[in-house]
Amino acid sequence: MGSNYMTDPVVFLIDTFFSLYILAVMLRFLLQWTQADFYNPVSQFLVKITHPALKIMRRFIPAMGRIDTSSLVLALVLQIVANFAILAVKGVTIGIAALLVLSFTDLLKMVLDIFVYAIFAGAILSWFAAGSYSGASSLLYSLTDPMLTVCRRFTPDLGNMDLSPLVALVLLQLAKMMLLPPLHELAALLS
Repeated sequence: MGSNYMTDPVVFLIDTFFSLYILAVMLRFLLQWTQADFYNPVSQFLVKITHPALKIMRRFIPAMGRIDTSSLVLALVLQIVANFAILAVKGVTIGIAALLVLSFTDLLKMVLDIFVYAIFAGAILSWFAAGSYSGASSLLYSLTDPMLTVCRRFTPDLGNMDLSPLVALVLLQLAKMMLLPPLHELAALLS
């Protein structure tokens, strides 16, 4: 049995637990930023699991307008801790600047992925459950509507066919392709 026999499961567990909590913090931030329904059951779940950590952070980090900076700082700190722990388990040393860039890159990728999956899920729901209401679909539409509204301005009106999700998905994929690789290269240069 090689050295990966124990390190791979430990890395998997660290990545899974931290990623799930960071996802909850980022979803709370994005839903608050898009002014989604606070009393939605999914919103309430996110508030309850992130409130203890954010309560402490908000004592020191004030919000800037509609931007909940304490959520962003918490997500970044948790991503830094997760990346540091994963790299330590793997036996890799990295500088603090490289760790910061790598963690920021991971958070940016998560935000872009959240929008990709939300738009994709919203498009599928519109095909199969058009007109029905659920708490999750309400939050999906609250999260994606600002982006889709902008995309609708640039897509032709084809009657009942809305191409704005397709345009948004293409733009998000382009953003991932153009933003993430340079940040990964910068992290590699700094390490």
